[in-house]
Amino acid sequence: MAGNTDVVVIGGGYAGVMAANRLTQRGDVNVTLINPRPTFVHRIRLHQLVAGTDPAVVDFQEVLAKGVRLVVDSVTRIDAAGRGVELASGSAVGYDYLVYAVGSGSADPRVLGAAEFAYPIASLEEAQRLMPVLDAATASASVTVVGGGPTGIETAAELAEQGRSVTLVCGGVLGPYLHARGRRSVAKRLAVLGVRVLEGPDSKVTAVTRDAVRLADGRELPSAVTIWTAGFGVPDLAARSGLSTDTLGRLLTDETLTSVDDERIVAAGDSAAPSGLPLRMSCQAAMPLGARAADTVLDRIAGKQPEPLNQLFAGQCISLGRRAGIFQFAHRHDVALWFHIDGRLGAKMKETVCKGIPKSLAEEAHKPGGYKLHRVKGGPGRRKALEAMDAEAPVAGRAA
Repeated sequence: MAGNTDVVVIGGGYAGVMAANRLTQRGDVNVTLINPRPTFVHRIRLHQLVAGTDPAVVDFQEVLAKGVRLVVDSVTRIDAAGRGVELASGSAVGYDYLVYAVGSGSADPRVLGAAEFAYPIASLEEAQRLMPVLDAATASASVTVVGGGPTGIETAAELAEQGRSVTLVCGGVLGPYLHARGRRSVAKRLAVLGVRVLEGPDSKVTAVTRDAVRLADGRELPSAVTIWTAGFGVPDLAARSGLSTDTLGRLLTDETLTSVDDERIVAAGDSAAPSGLPLRMSCQAAMPLGARAADTVLDRIAGKQPEPLNQLFAGQCISLGRRAGIFQFAHRHDVALWFHIDGRLGAKMKETVCKGIPKSLAEEAHKPGGYKLHRVKGGPGRRKALEAMDAEAPVAGRAA
């Protein structure tokens, strides 16, 4: 391709920043990152922001390569045919290649009263909206956290450690990803903190009011503050722009993360659905996907065939307040093992991960191309899953 190549990255989260930084390897590539906020949100610390133990934001200057142009705005539409994006401000930005990394957010709870009376915390703005509500509530006021996944567990533990009266309503099993041993460890720590844990199908929330939560079995729990952490959704930008998506709205791609509709569009992070088999939503997946997306673009610019996706998972780490945590180890294809590390060492490991993420992004900013984790083989799990899918209904355009 003659002359400079313009690459636009939509979304300044873990995947988008990694991709933008990595794209600066070539001096003839102009990289523009479009993000609705002027700061990088360290999303896995949002529960700490709510509890007042961490700001959960990092200046983009600390994690973004100097050669990346930052545009603080929101994309309202992708014009794939015209190779441009339309912005909320009314302006437009053209591109030769586009990296779609819009991430994920709170899912529509579709539960009576939840949108009005419950507080999600999947975004910075949502967490900031909750903070004064918690500040205004007395220390003894009942707090209900809905959702038994990592965010729900971490939020419940963080608030209980501060002496608040917390009930964790799982709507199913506590920590569904965890091995049974890890789950018992988490339950034990929550009990020490005084968190009341409600599990099983009867604990599914059916309604939320200003001061209560109603469960499937008819129980009504007093709740001065209800925090909603159950489920994630993705922005509908791809669907609104006429691009193919899965049922959740993630952009459908092949195994090189290239859109099934347009080879000039590549996806990364929570908003990508490679081969219709998306990875677990996590920063653990987002950063390698960001690096893979950037490599796909760079390969296409160089006239090379992009490599297919590899993905390595180490497990899942969960903080349980500031003094305890758990690191749940897993097979490379993301199935939890019996082995875990908990207690204070688990907390230290989780904190090391949290501190290491901005550091890894900063290292890629200073030395683009240095990140290698996305090249580590992730084991046979994904390949076998794809083969099983192909046996049922082959996916057109999948890269080998």
